[in-house]
Amino acid sequence: MAKPGKDKFNVGGVMMDHPFKIRRFGHFGMNTQDQAAMIKFYTDLLGFKIVDTRDPFKGKENPPEYADMGDCTSYFTRYASDHHALVFYNHRYRMAGDKEQKRFWPGNTINQITWQVGSLEEVVQADTWLKAQGASMVRAGRDMPGSNWHTYVKDPDGHINELYYGIEQIGWNGRSKPPPMFERGFPEVPDLPQISEYQEVQDALADGVDIMSGHRVDEEHLDFDHDVGGILMPRPFRVVKIGPVGLFVQDLEASIDFYAGRLGFIPTEETVCEGERVVYLRNNTEHHSLVLAPIGLRAKLGLSDHTTTLAFGVQLGDYQQLLDAVAFFKGHGFALRELPAEMTLGQDHNIFVFDPDGQAIQLYCHMEQVGWDGKPRAAAERRPVEQGNWPEALDALSDSYTGEPFLGPLN
Repeated sequence: MAKPGKDKFNVGGVMMDHPFKIRRFGHFGMNTQDQAAMIKFYTDLLGFKIVDTRDPFKGKENPPEYADMGDCTSYFTRYASDHHALVFYNHRYRMAGDKEQKRFWPGNTINQITWQVGSLEEVVQADTWLKAQGASMVRAGRDMPGSNWHTYVKDPDGHINELYYGIEQIGWNGRSKPPPMFERGFPEVPDLPQISEYQEVQDALADGVDIMSGHRVDEEHLDFDHDVGGILMPRPFRVVKIGPVGLFVQDLEASIDFYAGRLGFIPTEETVCEGERVVYLRNNTEHHSLVLAPIGLRAKLGLSDHTTTLAFGVQLGDYQQLLDAVAFFKGHGFALRELPAEMTLGQDHNIFVFDPDGQAIQLYCHMEQVGWDGKPRAAAERRPVEQGNWPEALDALSDSYTGEPFLGPLN
């Protein structure tokens, strides 16, 4: 594995091996085969809220060259206060507009995997350092909607990773920034320092912008009839966190070298499934935020061959919600599967539902936490989980209800 080098970097007053530190998994972009079906699944059934859209044709019919592609609008969705956690793009439209850079291809449904760092300075330092390391860079700047500052880099398989800081927050009224405030977008690495978010709002007010005119989600078609911890909700569970992400890769060693050596992920644990090596990596206290497995394992697990996404994790509020989610999706006609235990280390009881594009969405309620000594729980100390056996309740573990909490009301 390549090492960052002997030099240390000052990251907020702490000397580190990289000039940035990933704090958490931020958001994820999917390129879809059936945009309408995917949006319905992730919003009506899983509970993500549309917060902004980008229609390339401004409400008009698709031009002739895109006539058979269906809905080409991009959808930004959230589950908490971050402006977006999942973004959906039409896969064929995305490829059609990407003929020169060739960032997307038929076997890749990932638009980007996004990781949060601690400051704008870290984003700029990451861009400079990764370029010096010979990494395959894509672009940098600040996109709207969302307002996050970022730099994009490709992994050895071409999956685009985004390092970002400062995503827009959606408050109690559920409205995003209005389009007139998008003028603070940047197409390149910014000069430092930049004005604050407070000053951006003050400038918009001085320009007469109605800052309360942004998009607000419409859920009038849903029935709020499920009691979730004392709150009536449209479904019997609440998404409280996204991730981990699992990837099928061509060269496992090269991928480990990139994610650990270049991006600073910490290897937590590895195992063998169906004769193939599987590696778990983290960037905070969670057991893992990324799973890497050889592409040859995909067929052995019976997963879709149209995507290099092994799985996309969705954490629910508690074990009762997980039980209720299983019944909920079965009631809507979805077939659910449990993958071999080697594919879900550190996550206790979990199950997979498959979205309309055939991607494996992992539903779980607990992620093992790694403490100051950097060691995961020994295998012998983990709760035995028997596939198909779902107790009515579970005994508490030492790290039950620990890790990053969900903030804000449930809906």
